[in-house]
Amino acid sequence: MTTDVSPGALPPGAPPQSDAPKSNARSVLIETGEWAGWRRPDRDTFDTRSGPFYHRRDPDGAVRCAFQIEKRHLNGIDVAHGGCLVTFADHAIFMFALDHLRGGPSVTVSLNSEFIGAAYVGEIVEATGEVLKAGGSVLFVRGVLKVGERVILNYSGVIKKLKPKAAIPTPRDPDQGVD
Repeated sequence: MTTDVSPGALPPGAPPQSDAPKSNARSVLIETGEWAGWRRPDRDTFDTRSGPFYHRRDPDGAVRCAFQIEKRHLNGIDVAHGGCLVTFADHAIFMFALDHLRGGPSVTVSLNSEFIGAAYVGEIVEATGEVLKAGGSVLFVRGVLKVGERVILNYSGVIKKLKPKAAIPTPRDPDQGVD
């Protein structure tokens, strides 16, 4: 027997959420609890700490991303902070482009957004989107963030695929000074 549980609340007596069984280098399949059937990143990075952000592939092949607004996601007027929503949009463009990015690292070159509405604590924000064009090294992606049917953010972004050897520059030694 399965029970529909909205993200944010576990039924009485439910076991704690377990992420461990279905892990790969990049994401974890959530097997129990409110996000069962969704995946989340399995690394200690900014977007992971900002969320948690979840994604899944729908039966039609489209990728959907979601997260629940918590108190820590709010700004001074008790709505979701714009920086949090844009961070989620940036995360989402990479999830929508996953099938094009399997060959190596990539970075956001630009991300444009228009705030259309607000999200409040407890609400689930969902991202849907698509790759508009995938060239040899550049991808153009667009999408929307919604709470239910209410659009709260429209966004588009450009992703640049990097050459594996040149992907991440070596950090500068702070003791070297400035050139």
